[in-house]
This record gives sequence, C-alpha cells and structure tokens, in this order.
Amino acid sequence: MLADLSIIPVGGNPHTSDLLAEVLRVVDTSGIRYQLTPTATVLEGSWEEITAVAQRCHAIARKASSHVVTMLRFEDDGDDQNKLLKNVASVEEKAQQALNQTPQEATSEVSGTIRLATGAER
Repeated sequence: MLADLSIIPVGGNPHTSDLLAEVLRVVDTSGIRYQLTPTATVLEGSWEEITAVAQRCHAIARKASSHVVTMLRFEDDGDDQNKLLKNVASVEEKAQQALNQTPQEATSEVSGTIRLATGAER
C-alpha cells in the first residue's frame, strides 16, 4: 500500500523546512519505506504502519503550530511489495525509457509540470 502524506502548518512562519526536516526524521527512523517529493512524502507499508507514522508526524507539527492540516491519500491494490519501485518501473517500461527523477535546470521558456501517479514531475 502507498500513501501520500502532506503536512501543512497553517499560519506563522512561511518557511517550514526546519519543521518538515524534524517530521521527516520521524519517518526516516520509523523503518517504513518512503520517498520524499517536493510536495509530499510517499509512504509504503500497511494501513497500520502508515497511519501510525502519519499520526506521529502530525503530533510533531502540532507542537510547532496551533493549526496543522495533514492529508493522507492511499493507493491499495493488494500488492504491498516494493510499490515505490514497481510503479516507477511500470511507467518507464511503457515509456520505453528511463525517466529522470532528479530536478534539472529549465532549458526553455515553456514551463509547467505534470505530476504523474508515481510522484515524478514532467
């Protein structure tokens, strides 16, 4: 099972990277598989594992901010093994090429992104 976890402290300091780094230490030390993206963190595990980690992360953010919005979006297709890798590999197979997952400098004046189901942006 995969879940997108987004935690948004509302009000206060608009620069939240210090708080989010603290929240991500909770994710990292939990032992759950995860992938950080620019807009969310994708967690891989069981319902219980994911919600337990999300609850701990929310509690950390809540200590720093009186108003926190926490969102979880689940993908559950019964396959709990290596979804972080399998989903990306499946798209790359169909695209018949490796897709860049590392941000690059823009090379044209055309901008915009499409967020794929894998969390990668194009």
